[in-house]
Amino acid sequence: MALTITDECINCDVCEPECPNNAISQGDEIYVIDPARCTECVGHYDESQCVTVCPVDCIVPDLNRKESKEQLHEKFLKLTSA
Repeated sequence: MALTITDECINCDVCEPECPNNAISQGDEIYVIDPARCTECVGHYDESQCVTVCPVDCIVPDLNRKESKEQLHEKFLKLTSA
């Protein structure tokens, strides 16, 4: 499933550069994750890099967007194909 950033985000800017899919951007008040681009780093890393670096643990699974590892991998393939 895609990840989401909760309103506990402190806008520390550490998550955005870690995302290999460029799924994270500055929103109106906090950072946001584009679910169409989020693969939870499947295809790139073993762990979600944004979750790893977040100092306040505000990046959580988006329960409204359930995706299997296979679906995340398919999304990764589509995003990285030239």
